[in-house]
Amino acid sequence: MEDSKMKNTVKYIVIAAAAVLATASCSKFLDRPAEDSYTTANYYLNDVQVEQSVNYLYNSPWYDVIRFYIYGSETMAGNVYQSNSAYATLTVNGTDADLKNMSYSLWAVNAQCNTVINNIRNAKTQASEAAKNKAIGEALTWKAVAYFLLVRTFGDVPIIHNNTEVIKDATYNEQYKVKKADVYEYIVITLEKALELLPKDANIGKYNRIDYYAAEGLLAKVYLAKAGVTGSLDQEDLKKARDYALDVIEHSGRSLTPKYSDVFRLSPSVYQQTGENLISWLWTSTSGIWTAQNSIQCDVAGEGFSEFGDLWGAWKGPSVDLQDAFGVSADTDPEVRKAADKDDRRAATIMMFGDQYPYFWVEAGGFDFYRFYYDPTYYCPGTEKNNSNKKWGCASGANYVKHLFGCGSDHLAALGVSADRMCNQLPTHILRLSDIYLVYAEACMLTNDPTNARIYVNKVRERAHAPQLPTVTIQDIWKERRLELAMEGDYWYDLVRRSYYQVDEVIAELKAQRRSHWDGLDDAYKKYVVADGEYKGPGANPWDNSKIIYKPDEELTDVKPSMFTLPFPTEDVVMNPHVASTAESVSVDVRETYHYDF
Repeated sequence: MEDSKMKNTVKYIVIAAAAVLATASCSKFLDRPAEDSYTTANYYLNDVQVEQSVNYLYNSPWYDVIRFYIYGSETMAGNVYQSNSAYATLTVNGTDADLKNMSYSLWAVNAQCNTVINNIRNAKTQASEAAKNKAIGEALTWKAVAYFLLVRTFGDVPIIHNNTEVIKDATYNEQYKVKKADVYEYIVITLEKALELLPKDANIGKYNRIDYYAAEGLLAKVYLAKAGVTGSLDQEDLKKARDYALDVIEHSGRSLTPKYSDVFRLSPSVYQQTGENLISWLWTSTSGIWTAQNSIQCDVAGEGFSEFGDLWGAWKGPSVDLQDAFGVSADTDPEVRKAADKDDRRAATIMMFGDQYPYFWVEAGGFDFYRFYYDPTYYCPGTEKNNSNKKWGCASGANYVKHLFGCGSDHLAALGVSADRMCNQLPTHILRLSDIYLVYAEACMLTNDPTNARIYVNKVRERAHAPQLPTVTIQDIWKERRLELAMEGDYWYDLVRRSYYQVDEVIAELKAQRRSHWDGLDDAYKKYVVADGEYKGPGANPWDNSKIIYKPDEELTDVKPSMFTLPFPTEDVVMNPHVASTAESVSVDVRETYHYDF
């Protein structure tokens, strides 16, 4: 089958099912199975091979999800500014490249998980039942992650339970969308099966493999979203969200990493120290497989931050509205702003003029955001060739911090291996324990237990050295989720799940956001640190913000309920009209129709 005939979602699912192991060598590895792929006859022979067969699911199939997940969805939510993009105006259509790539990747993940599961089950092997069960449980959890993203992004979606049957029956262009309430139930039964198979050994999670408690944490979060899917909050679903979350909190052996910024660092000894990260994409820069590596820094950092000539993200950054939520502003004297900062998460999420970061550019004594733009003598060894002709980056007055690893020497010192062009090993965390604390808090609040809700919100705030809240409202919890998980691909999906049962309130929040930009930042900042043509540091001239003006010309004025559901890629609709936005969706008795008989 030619590549040109593979550009619709379900065909993509089917073709991807055959590419199970990391044997391909180009970015099109999902389009066509490699002819020399391992088979069940010569692989899956022992415990080590069975575990290795799942390693692939922790990185490569997810690569094309990144751009939508990390800043497409964050822009729609109002956390990221990137000018008048379709994401900013909530007008993304089926031709958008990042949306298409995400859709194809998620279906590919589903197919790869199905195939790994079938191969392990059907292999003639001496592997132990424990090893096989654990690997299958990990694959089921990744399958649930994919479907959780699919249903919250596209709403009603097809359920592809068994790719082999679709191939055999040649029905890949006859798949109907299933109502999202039933899709949520499918995610639930998938995770229930994963819980039957995964071990509870608390040490496993500390090495970032998925274990029982990682899957259980995801199930808690799924139930919180599922609770509102029919238009009103289901108390039984909320109780399940609460109970599953509490079990993770009390019995997983995990705790919050003491220092918030450490969660997002390169070194395993730092980000794995407490097992906070329940589910992560674990990238590698040494496999030789394109798509197994992390390249997010390229899309969110400004030129000169590293030496590889692959940075083009300075024009996008944390929004003015997100800065408002943290209580900071780009037009404030940086020294005054820093002195007033009361939440460690701000600087660990939003890089603003005047911030310093000891964990970036370590060989240069740390990264100084005063000097970076205005001191031509300041650079980390290796970056000097990219350190000229810079000007202030994002017009929102801020840049990313999360998803940055620093420069090449930072990567080498942390991991003992080099980064390269568009290639680093910084993990991307999909589910964290602090998220589960807040899932528990929200479920408690919505089931009339405000005391425990307050306790766990304040545990999250305590880690960030943010002031304790004497009382907590549901609005406080939603804001806390925004601050804690900002830039991690989560906030849009909080708005989506809330739109299920309070769409008017969510629309009002979006319309009230400051989603536009500042004029005059560069002139004010340069004057503050440069005198007589040389960098002098803060206070070279008195702070003067008189020419910094907020330009409210990019705020949202027209938000419709339909905007919380994105369209399928156009090619999918052309080849299978059953997935069109106007197509009817079907109801399915999920527990009667789909079974995991193992």
